Amino acid sequence: MSVYKFFSEEEKLQITDAIKSAELNTSGEIRVHVESKCKDDVLDSAAYWFEKLEMHKTEQRNGVLVYLAIDDRKFAILGDAGINAKVPDNFWDEIKEFMLAKFKNGQFADGLSEAILRAGEQLKMHFPYQTDDVNELSDEISFGKN
Repeated sequence: MSVYKFFSEEEKLQITDAIKSAELNTSGEIRVHVESKCKDDVLDSAAYWFEKLEMHKTEQRNGVLVYLAIDDRKFAILGDAGINAKVPDNFWDEIKEFMLAKFKNGQFADGLSEAILRAGEQLKMHFPYQTDDVNELSDEISFGKN
């Protein structure tokens, strides 16, 4: 299956709507990247895409990437230095456990959307929306090779 077709159009909209909703009350930025294979360690692959998507260039270093390698059944959540300095040590692990439970039931879009909203709550707490805030990164899902 093509990586582009993993999510239905409705599910893609659900995910991008979750990103927009999560970012409404924060200066933080959330991205989702999906590809079929993860050739390296999943965190290394997530870090590669974090840089390639220029997520490290946000003003407050408060970007969050949710990375999925669908064929290899791997995923990671990577926060930039600004957000990682603020959230509890186990925060990303708790979100990953929640996502894993949803993924095991085949609820990929639901698990992803809820994880995005949970990350948005932490971003809102530590990086509230500013009146001069601009959307620094695209809200669209990025896709790697098929």
